[in-house]
Amino acid sequence: MDKIKVVHYINQFFAGIGGEEKADTAPFVADELPPLSKQLDGKLGDDYEIVATVVCGDSYFNEHIEESTKEVLDMIKKFDPDMFIAGPAFNAGRYGVAAGTITKAVKDELNIPSLTGMYIENPGADMFKKDVYIIETADSAAGMRKAIPAIAKLAQKLGKGETIGSPEEEGYMERGVRVNFFAEETGSRRAVNMLLKKINGEEFTTEYPMPVFDRVPPNPAIKDLTKATIALVTSGGVVPKGNPDRIESSNATKYGEYDIEGMDAFTEENAETAHGGYDPVYCNEDPNRVLPLDVLREMEKEGKIGKLYNKYYTTVGNGTAVASAEQFAQEFSKTLLDDGVDAVILTST
Repeated sequence: MDKIKVVHYINQFFAGIGGEEKADTAPFVADELPPLSKQLDGKLGDDYEIVATVVCGDSYFNEHIEESTKEVLDMIKKFDPDMFIAGPAFNAGRYGVAAGTITKAVKDELNIPSLTGMYIENPGADMFKKDVYIIETADSAAGMRKAIPAIAKLAQKLGKGETIGSPEEEGYMERGVRVNFFAEETGSRRAVNMLLKKINGEEFTTEYPMPVFDRVPPNPAIKDLTKATIALVTSGGVVPKGNPDRIESSNATKYGEYDIEGMDAFTEENAETAHGGYDPVYCNEDPNRVLPLDVLREMEKEGKIGKLYNKYYTTVGNGTAVASAEQFAQEFSKTLLDDGVDAVILTST
């Protein structure tokens, strides 16, 4: 029996090329299997063989998503694989997005078993857990010893066409897929048992989990705007001309903090949008349409507000994971509070 051929995808760091300074590395096929691929190959067993490792820098992939996906896919096709594995990416946001993107592309276009692994709060998890199998890992490479066996275990089942169990059994993230099964007890009895456990304060697992959304109660209204310090924050991607911090056009892994001291308005000469989810023409012509610096300066001069905070914070909301957005806000909110900001005007598109 021929071995099941596997192609592995990893980023520049796990390929041993380097860290952030090599994140702009274009896709290539490794001359020999990197240590991580060899480790995974050993865990897959004798019926499987990793025949190639494709490597791509995280920044390169995310800044050229369509082109990179095609490049990597073409490289994978040359090996005529029976299976594809990406990562694990742990909590590396750009790596997770790349791993999820290419895993979905391989699954859809090559129609072969495909999977990856990452931390539950990785942006790639939110984006792709309903499309592909994603093994849930720790948040850092310190969890590699558990991640590789878990990925290999699910890969072995997928590769041989075996029945895949529940997320709890196999270790992958919930995909929102409901499967019919025969239970020993009727639904009414199970429901009553759960109710009794709930009443008695005992632990139980619902059979119909519902999504949980944050509810944020509004703060009390500001009593006197003429004495308030107001800050500007946006998910519309308004950045200084040239996007100096290279905030991604989608799936943002960072935000920017920029000085507006003495600036009366944004212009097409000093600002633009990095956002890839809407037509940028009108924002680039007049960035105040997304982030109204001009109006706030007028209100400041007229005494309608106390003053405008001397910095603004910006990121791109297009495809950005909720966990990432929360992290951004938690970080810069501390600065705003420490500097005595009374209110924030948060704009989107």
